[in-house]
Amino acid sequence: MKIILTAVNAKYIHSNLAVYTLQASAEKAGVFPEIREFTINQSKDSMLRSLFLAYADVVCVSCYIWNISIVEDLITEYHKISPETKIWLGGPEVSYHAEEMLEQYPFLDGIMKGEGEITFRELAVYYQNQENGTEGKTLEEIHGITYRDAEGAIKSNPWRPVMDLSEVDFPYANLKKFENRIIYYESSRGCPFSCSYCLSSIDKRLRFRNLALVKKELAFFLEQKVPQVKFVDRTFNCKKDHAMAVWKFIAEHDNGVTNFHFEIAADLMTEEELKLLNTLRPGLVQLEIGVQSTNPQTIEAIHRKMDFGRVTEIVNRIAKGRNIHQHLDLIAGLPYEDYDSFRRSFADVYALRPQQLQLGFLKVLRGSFMYEHTEKYDCHYQEREPYEVLYTKWLPYDDVLKLKDVEEMVEVYYNSGQFVHTLPMIERLYENPFDFFQELGDFYRAKGYSEAAHNRIQRYEILLEFLQDEKQQDEAFFRQMMVLDLYARENMKTRPRFAKDPSEWKNESRDFYQKEAETRTLLPSYTTYDWKQLQRMTHVEVFDYDVLGNGEKARTVLLFDYQKRDPLTGNAEMIDCSELFYA
Repeated sequence: MKIILTAVNAKYIHSNLAVYTLQASAEKAGVFPEIREFTINQSKDSMLRSLFLAYADVVCVSCYIWNISIVEDLITEYHKISPETKIWLGGPEVSYHAEEMLEQYPFLDGIMKGEGEITFRELAVYYQNQENGTEGKTLEEIHGITYRDAEGAIKSNPWRPVMDLSEVDFPYANLKKFENRIIYYESSRGCPFSCSYCLSSIDKRLRFRNLALVKKELAFFLEQKVPQVKFVDRTFNCKKDHAMAVWKFIAEHDNGVTNFHFEIAADLMTEEELKLLNTLRPGLVQLEIGVQSTNPQTIEAIHRKMDFGRVTEIVNRIAKGRNIHQHLDLIAGLPYEDYDSFRRSFADVYALRPQQLQLGFLKVLRGSFMYEHTEKYDCHYQEREPYEVLYTKWLPYDDVLKLKDVEEMVEVYYNSGQFVHTLPMIERLYENPFDFFQELGDFYRAKGYSEAAHNRIQRYEILLEFLQDEKQQDEAFFRQMMVLDLYARENMKTRPRFAKDPSEWKNESRDFYQKEAETRTLLPSYTTYDWKQLQRMTHVEVFDYDVLGNGEKARTVLLFDYQKRDPLTGNAEMIDCSELFYA
C-alpha cells in the first residue's frame, strides 16, 4: 500500500508542518506514507509528473488558502491519469464544506475534517488492512471524515474530539530535508480569543504541549543550529508560565544562531516577561503582534480584546532594548473602518516604528463569524482564494485600490529597511505618514511605474523624482540622505549617479586611512590590515548636511564599518569622523 501526503507550499523556504506530523503519526501504527512537497510557483505538469510516477494507491492533499485552486486543478488532472488512486483532502480550506467539495468533485473519496493526526493514522491503517485482507475499523467508524461510501453516497461522520497535544508526534527527527527552510513548531493549539475573521476562534479548547517535551524538542533544534524556528501558536503568551518557561529555556541554551518567531498579544505582556525579553541576544527572538485596527468600534465588532494604549507601552518598552525585531499587523476592510479610520489606524501603528508593518486585507474564510455575517456588513469578497475583501458598507472598492497602492509603497519603502534615514526626513513634510505612501502610490500609478519591476537604485531615483516634481523639495539634501541609506546597507561597488563625486575628498580620504592604519583609533578590530585594505573594507562619505541629526547644513563625515551592524536593521555602524578627517 503506497500512500502519498502532498503539500503545495507558498514558497520553497516554507515547509508543511501538517504533512510531516501526519506522516509521523501513521508511522507509529506501522504505515509509512511518503511526502511530496511542491510550491505554488511550480508548473502543474511537474507536479502531475511527480505524483504519477509515485504510482500511489492513496494520495492525500493538504489544503490552505494559498493553494486550494492549484490543488483543485491538480487533483482533477491527476484523477484522469491515475483513476484508480484514492484521493483525500484535508485542512482548513475543505474542513468546513466537506460535503460540498465531494459533490463538486465526484472522483474525490473523502475529506479529513479538523485535527488530522489520529484521523489520518486510522485512515492509513484502514487502507493497509484492505490490502492485507485484515479486519479493523471501517470508514463508518472513523471520526473526523466525510466520505463517499461503496454506493457513492456521501456520508459525514462526527468530528473527532480534540487530542492531547503532547500525543502529537515530533516530525523533525531527520532535518536534512529542511535545510535552508523554516522549521514550523507548535507548543499550543486553539486560541483564547474570538476574532471574527479567524478560524482559530472556532476552537476554544486551548491546549498546551508538555513543557518537558517542548524543551527536549527545542534543544534538538538548538543542537542542530537550525536558522529559524517559527512557532505557529496563535497567541503564544496567553499562558504566562508556559511562555516564560520557553523564553527562559532558549535564553539559557542560546547557540548564537537560531532565531525564534512568536505571535503574541502585546497587551498581555507582564513586567517579568518584559524584563526577560530585554536580556536576550539581539536576533534570538522576533515578535509578531496583530493590532488590526485602533478604531474602538471596529475592535468591538470583530470581538477582539485589545488595549492599544497598553500595546503602545509594551511595543515601546521592547523597542528600547534594541534586541527584538517587531512585526505589527493591520487589516483593511474590517467593519466600521472606512478610509479615514484606516488612515488613523495606520498612523497610530506607524508611530511605534516596528521593523515590519504589514498592511493586509480582510479574508473572508468559510467557517468564520465574518463569513456568516457578510450580509450584515455588506461585505463583498472574491469568490476564489484568498477570498479577499472587495468592498464593504464603509470601504468602497476604489478606496480598496488606493490602499493596495499604499500597501505596495509600504513594502518597498518601509519594510525593505532600505530608507531608514530618508523616510523620517520625508515624514516631516506630512501631518500623517499615511499620506506620503498614498501620494507616492498615486505618483507610481500616474507615471506607469507600478506596471514594471524596478531594481534598488531605480526605487531611489523614483523617490527623488517624486520629491522634486510633487513636493518641490531640496533635491541635493534628499540625494545625500539616500546615499547615506545606500552605504549603510552595503559598501556599494557601483556608485549611484545621484551621489556626489568622491574625488572631492580623495586626498583627505587617503590621509585619513593612512593615519588610521597607524593609530587604529576608530577601527581597532582591523589590526592585520594596511591602509589600502581598510579603505576597501570600509567606506567614508562626506555630506553637506547633519544627516544623522536634524538635517541642517553642516559638513559631516561618516565612516561605515561593515563588520559591525545594527542587529535589527542590519545597517553598518556609522562613526562620525568629521574632526579627524579634516585634521
